[in-house]
Amino acid sequence: MTTDIIFRLNGFDVSVAVEPHRRLLDVLRDTLGETGTKEACGEGECGACTVLVDGVAVNSCLFPVAEASGTTVTTIEGLAGANGALSAIQRAFLDHGGAQCGFCTPGIVLAAVALLDENPDPNDGEIRYALTGNLCRCTGYVQIVAAIRAAATATRGGKAVGGHSD
Repeated sequence: MTTDIIFRLNGFDVSVAVEPHRRLLDVLRDTLGETGTKEACGEGECGACTVLVDGVAVNSCLFPVAEASGTTVTTIEGLAGANGALSAIQRAFLDHGGAQCGFCTPGIVLAAVALLDENPDPNDGEIRYALTGNLCRCTGYVQIVAAIRAAATATRGGKAVGGHSD
C-alpha cells in the first residue's frame, strides 16, 4: 500500500507515492534521483547518508520517509546555486582538500552546514564534536576541519554557508 508523501526537497515541493515504511535514503536516491546521498553502513553509524530535515542533520538510512511529510529536506544537490555555483561550504571543501575519495563528503558537508547554522564561529573541538557521527576512512580530518573553519569565516563575511554565495 502506498501513500502520498509531500515535502520540500532542495527548494522544490515534491510529492511521491511510496510505501510509508521506506527509508528516506531510498526514496531520495531511487525515486527522486538525488544520488549524492550515499549509503554505506545502513545502520546510522557512518553518516554517509546525512541530509538535513528542517535544518537538522539526520541519518536518512534510519529516517522513515513518512516522517518527512511536511518538512524541508536538503541534500548535497541542494547546496549549490541555481547556476551551479558552489556554496561557501562546498567551495571551502574544494579549496582546502576536505575531500579525498568523496564518498563521505556529502554527509560531512551537510553535518557542517547544520553546525554552522547553529554555531557560526565554532572552535576546532566543536567542529570535531559535530562530526562524530560522520566517518571518513581516507583522512585524518585535518583538511575537513580547516575547510569548515574557512566556511565559517566566509559566512561571517556575509556568504551563505549552505546556499548559493554571490
